[in-house]
Amino acid sequence: MSAIKASARLPSMTEVLAVMIGFIAIMFLSINVLGLPIQLALFASWFLVMALGLKLKISYDDMQKGLIDGIHNGMEAVLVLTTVGALIGTWIAGGIVPSIIYYGLMVMNPQIFLLAAFVICALTSLATGTSFGTAGTAGVAMMGIGHSFGIPLPLVAGAVISGAYVGDKMSPLSDTTVMTASLCKVSLVDHIRSMMLVSAPAILIASILFVVVGFFYISGDVDTSRATMAMQALENHFTISPWLLMPAVIVIALLTRRFPAIPVITFGAVLGSLCAWWAQGVGPIDAIRIAYVGNAIQSDVEFLNTLLNRGGIESMLSVVALILFALGLGGLMDRVGILKTISNGFLRWANNPGRLTLSTMLGGFFGNFFGGAAYVSLITASTITEKSYDDQGIDRRVLSRNAEAGGTVTTPMVPWTDGGVFMATTLGVSTMAYLPFLWYHMLVIAISLFYGYANIAIWRTKVDQDSIDQPSPQPASF
Repeated sequence: MSAIKASARLPSMTEVLAVMIGFIAIMFLSINVLGLPIQLALFASWFLVMALGLKLKISYDDMQKGLIDGIHNGMEAVLVLTTVGALIGTWIAGGIVPSIIYYGLMVMNPQIFLLAAFVICALTSLATGTSFGTAGTAGVAMMGIGHSFGIPLPLVAGAVISGAYVGDKMSPLSDTTVMTASLCKVSLVDHIRSMMLVSAPAILIASILFVVVGFFYISGDVDTSRATMAMQALENHFTISPWLLMPAVIVIALLTRRFPAIPVITFGAVLGSLCAWWAQGVGPIDAIRIAYVGNAIQSDVEFLNTLLNRGGIESMLSVVALILFALGLGGLMDRVGILKTISNGFLRWANNPGRLTLSTMLGGFFGNFFGGAAYVSLITASTITEKSYDDQGIDRRVLSRNAEAGGTVTTPMVPWTDGGVFMATTLGVSTMAYLPFLWYHMLVIAISLFYGYANIAIWRTKVDQDSIDQPSPQPASF
C-alpha cells in the first residue's frame, strides 16, 4: 500500500463510511434514477475520494499519482480485453465459433449440457490459466449451443463463468494464482494444494447442481428443433469444417505452454482473419477490418443475429473506459488511506480464525467493489489481514486460500470490475442476470467461511506450536 505523507493523516472510520455511502449513492442515482452510464458514475466518484484527500491535506499531485498507479497496475487486463475483442470478431467471421457451435450441437445432449459447459470451461481454464481467454473462446461457443437448445442464457453464462474461474483460481498458469502466492509469501504448489481443499468439494457440488438442473428443469422445456434450425442456419451462412477448429486448438495449446496471453490471442485473431478470407469468402481488407469493428451479418434467423453480430476491438472501448475509471478509483483510495483505515479496523476485530477468514474475504470484496479489478482485490485481501495471521500463528497458506476466495472469486460478481464487465460483454448477459447461477463461486465462499468458523484446515505455524499440543479448539463463534 502507498505511504501517506507525514503532514497528512489517515481518514477516520466515520470518514471512510461516509465515502462508501456517497459512492453507493452516486452509483444508484446515476444508473437507476438518471439512467447515466456507469462510467460517469465511477468518474464522479474520483472527486468524492479527492475531496476527502484534500481534507486530509494530501496534495492533488499525490492523489493523481495514486490514480495513475492504480490504472497502471491493471493495464494488462485492459490489453487482454482489447485483443479478445479482436479474436471474438474474427473467429465468428472466420467460421471458427460457428463450427464449434455446429459440432457441439451435433454431439451434445441438452440434459447434460450445463455440466458439459462447466467441465469444458474448467478444463480449458486449467490448461490455459485465463478466465478471459476461456470465456472468449469456449465460453462464446457454449453460449451459442445453449441458446440453440433454448436454455436460458443467464443459466448458461453461470456454468461458463463458474468453469472459467476454476482455472483462474487454481491453475499454476494463472496470473492471479501466481500473484496471490507471491503476495502472501507462499510457494505456488502449497498455495494450490491449500485451495484444493475448498475447490474440490465446490467443483463436485456445482457439478451435481448442474446435472440436477439439466435433468429436472431442462428436460421439460428444451425444444431440440431449435438446435436443428440453428445448425441449418449456420450451414447457410458459414462454411463449416473440422479444419476450422484448428485455430482454437492452436491458441489453447500455446496458452497451455505458457506463452504470453496478449501475443497468443492476437495471433489467434490473425488466424481468424485468414479463415474469414480463405474459408468464408470475406475480402482480405474486410477480414482485417473485422478485428476492429466486429462481425456483422444480415439474417432473418434471430439466433444468428443475437449471437454472431458482435466482437471487435471497437466493442470493447466503452468497457476499457469503465475499467480505467474503476482502477483509478482503487488507486485513489489506496493513496488517500481508505484501505489502510479499513485494515486497522479489521486488525482489532479479527481475533479468531472465523473472523479472520471473513475479514480477508471482505477485504478482497472491497478491493473489487471499490478498486474494480482482481489485482486490486488480491492486494487488499492479503495486506489488510496478513499481520493478524502472523499474530495468531496461522499459516499463510490459509491467508492465500482466503485471499483467492474473497478476491479472484468475487471479481465477476461486481458489475464494474474488469471481470464482471468482461464476462457480461463477452457472453451477452448482464452481471445481475448471471449472478444467481455462479454456483461454483458461491460454494467456494461458503466452504471457506465454514472452514474458518469450524477450524477446519486452519494450520498453525511453528510460532504457535504450543497451541498444537493443546486440545483442539471449539468452532469459533461470531
